[in-house]
Amino acid sequence: MFRTPAFAALLLASAVPAHAQLNPAGNTLPQPVPFTDTIPAPRDIDYPGTILLEVDATDIQRGIFNVKETIPVAEAGHMVLLFPKWLPGAHSPRGEIEKLAGLVIRANGKVVPWTRDPVDVFAFHIDVPAGAKKLDVSFQFLSATAGDQGRIVMAPSMLNLQWNSVSLYPAGYFTRRIPIQATAKYPAGWSAAAGLPATNNGSIYSYQRTSYETLVDSPTFAGKYYRQWALSPRVDLNVFADSPEELNATPEQIDAHKRLVEQATRAFGAQHYDKYEFLLAITDTMGGIGLEHHRSSENGVKPGYFTKWNDGAGSRNLLPHEFSHSWDGKFRRGADLWTPDYRTPMRNSLLWVYEGQTQFWGYVLQARSGIVTKQDTLDAYAAIAASLDTRRAREWRPLVDTTNDPIISARRPKGWTSWQRSEDYYNEGLLIWMEVDSILRQQSGGAKSIDDFARAFFGVRDGDWGVLTYTLDDVVQTLNGIQPYDWAGFLNSRVNGVSERAPLAGFTNNGYRLVYSDQPTPYFVNNDRTRDQADLSYSLGLVTGKSGSVNSVAWGSPAFDAGLTVDSSIVAVNGESYSADRLKAAVTASKGNRTPIRLLVKNGDKLREVAIDYHDGLRYPRLEKTGQGETGLDRLLTAK
Repeated sequence: MFRTPAFAALLLASAVPAHAQLNPAGNTLPQPVPFTDTIPAPRDIDYPGTILLEVDATDIQRGIFNVKETIPVAEAGHMVLLFPKWLPGAHSPRGEIEKLAGLVIRANGKVVPWTRDPVDVFAFHIDVPAGAKKLDVSFQFLSATAGDQGRIVMAPSMLNLQWNSVSLYPAGYFTRRIPIQATAKYPAGWSAAAGLPATNNGSIYSYQRTSYETLVDSPTFAGKYYRQWALSPRVDLNVFADSPEELNATPEQIDAHKRLVEQATRAFGAQHYDKYEFLLAITDTMGGIGLEHHRSSENGVKPGYFTKWNDGAGSRNLLPHEFSHSWDGKFRRGADLWTPDYRTPMRNSLLWVYEGQTQFWGYVLQARSGIVTKQDTLDAYAAIAASLDTRRAREWRPLVDTTNDPIISARRPKGWTSWQRSEDYYNEGLLIWMEVDSILRQQSGGAKSIDDFARAFFGVRDGDWGVLTYTLDDVVQTLNGIQPYDWAGFLNSRVNGVSERAPLAGFTNNGYRLVYSDQPTPYFVNNDRTRDQADLSYSLGLVTGKSGSVNSVAWGSPAFDAGLTVDSSIVAVNGESYSADRLKAAVTASKGNRTPIRLLVKNGDKLREVAIDYHDGLRYPRLEKTGQGETGLDRLLTAK
């Protein structure tokens, strides 16, 4: 059909919506659809009424938590219910909203329709009908049943009930101002433990009425095989296991845990809990965890924690680390990290204190208590120092930027960690605080140490398990109060600067240095055995896993130059089928000559031969003592 140009232009113009435009070429240009946030901001006022929460955690075969929640309401109209999103200790929006299913909300006996917020998918909008006094909410939380779905929290012999996963809360209030009363039903014959006091009638546990904030901070472990040890009048060790044999701790092992409590309270000078409950799961059926809370911690380790005690340090750094968090991270918390609810984004700029200094104290306290030997602690330090000293990403990415990693990568694997960095604020934070200790000792002539900082910064208000926030200025001011120094300049250079080498002065100033030898330390050997790997990071620049899979490749290393990546698999070494011992033998044989190490490498369905031109032999890190007598590091690791 023929149309005149004027008519065609009119038709085209009429086809363009009012919110779009045309560019000179006649192409349609969209404009954004406006969005108005109708989720109420949190206010520091009391919520009108107490939420009742009932959780049925008996469906252990299918991993299903069935939830009933009664939420009182004061008036009709618009209301928003939130699923916790930004979780303390995770430092990121990691609430498992995808596992919430079957959500039904009723009022006055009738179903109330809900609408998920189009921007914040953790929020549900409803209209409370006239005359309604409460909302009856029901849903299921579906535990992962395989590792690729997330962490498994319900297994045939134990479970981990995290209240943030089985509850919704009303928007518009600080979570510390929302009262809640929770009950949980566990399988018959099981025992349960939590930081929040409870009374039980058989398998039904009724938890103390508290605030929603405290409930979320008080997870539960429950299980068929359970034992409790009192470590002090205020601290208990609660252990759950897949089998009763894993509960066979010796008196000497329990004494080491008692010394952990003793050494921590001496170091920090106060306790920020009324009662503290270690929750420890020894399991290969429930997912592992290490998560801090004010009056408890969630700890998950593989079988052998007690029964293979003499095989090496294993996972025994976990409890000292998480216990230290009761002071560092829970009581004292970076001001930009504390939030009034679980929707407000967290800012992680001070994680090098929150996690870095906790990492520091975890290793110190493991040695002081004897949970891990001093030598294994020194060997662990060597592994940490070497890993960071060879991580070339430090040349372009400052430490402070790694505090964003929980949000950026959500702890997903990285292909080139040595060139990307990961959550280095943990271990490099340890190195910074080790250097702080050495400076305090040097500047004060040995009169002061980081123990003085711990008591000044954390050792106030015994029994207070609230939150005392701090800024960088508070950290600097506390350090200057102990020993005047340019602490602001020092911390700025370590946290915000880039460098070619890791900050190792904390060791060299305190009487030790990082060296390499052709023999691994027992700690290094145990770590390889535990992880079923061969760590050749400091020679070839790679770590191989079971059957020759390449687990990591260091940027700029001989393996990197040969084109190996984490999707590679080593099939053969110098013409013989791969084994870790053959690979190590080839590295040894190439030392001091010009014969390359020849590998047959598989990537997908493709095979290729590579020649690695490396001739310096095996290299494993260790700390070598340089000082005479008892050095600063020796004193740091000595029980107080």
